[in-house]
Amino acid sequence: MKKRSTVEKPKFTLALLHPKYWGVWLGFGLLAFIVNVLPYKVLYWLGRSIGKLGMKAGKSRVKVARRNLELAFPDMEQDKREAMVEENFKNTGMALIETGITWFWPTWRFKRILVAKDIEELKRLDNEGKGALLCCVHALNLEITARAFGVLGLQGYGVYRPHSNPAYEFIQYRGRSQNGNQLVYRRDIKQMIRVLRDGERLFYLPDQDYGHNKSVFVPFFAVEEACTTTGTSILAYTSKCALVPGSGFRNKDGKYEIIADKSVEKDYPQKDEVAAAAYMNKFIEEIIMRAPEQWMWLHKRFKSLPDHNLTNSRYQ
Repeated sequence: MKKRSTVEKPKFTLALLHPKYWGVWLGFGLLAFIVNVLPYKVLYWLGRSIGKLGMKAGKSRVKVARRNLELAFPDMEQDKREAMVEENFKNTGMALIETGITWFWPTWRFKRILVAKDIEELKRLDNEGKGALLCCVHALNLEITARAFGVLGLQGYGVYRPHSNPAYEFIQYRGRSQNGNQLVYRRDIKQMIRVLRDGERLFYLPDQDYGHNKSVFVPFFAVEEACTTTGTSILAYTSKCALVPGSGFRNKDGKYEIIADKSVEKDYPQKDEVAAAAYMNKFIEEIIMRAPEQWMWLHKRFKSLPDHNLTNSRYQ
């Protein structure tokens, strides 16, 4: 893998020890200590307990999750919907623990929780030297998924937004650039295209509502007009890369099943942004339904409407 990361590695300076950053160091230090000392079963219980408490404190997010599920699955029974909301919050609490696991566990321990269920397609593309846009989703365990591909020898470039707090950024960068993974700024489209043209992998998340800019409105689950990014088609058309849906959801045994099992670019309508977004959304739905309770339902996925003046009206 070529060393072409455009994200500058933050350097440690004495300024990072200023008292205003002590909270960050203490918080991440405590997280690193907890995830390295406690066994996974205890971490699992702890994370989900934090999520259950968060459900009581985050009433507004409970409403968002509930409304998202109403919009996406209008025929779902009320009790099933409420059960999924609760499960989603428990998994949100677990996401904190999973971030600690990803950023602070040694590789030998991290490997133990992975199941390479199906990654042969990425290996084939790697052998052919063909770039792959690995389209994942905002699963609550996304941090684990990204590192997992690196641990399995399928390193890639993550689309990255630096943190405004320099101490946080120092820790975050190192957490996300382990096992050969590299980073590219989220607005550096030219660099993303170069990565794909050079036969590398780019981790990409086309599943959220990023606003009206460079977006179209196409079906997503039961919502007929869901704001969807056109970034996927832009990258695919300009780089001629493969499109591979990927995921890393946690199974009932506490293992993370890493999947990237097919290329979907054969019938992908690259030159038609609307058709391309609708086409990709079908595969995004398929990924989410592998473990829907582990997707980020707390995000206002359907906040934007074709009429700019009606933004957020679905959540009123």
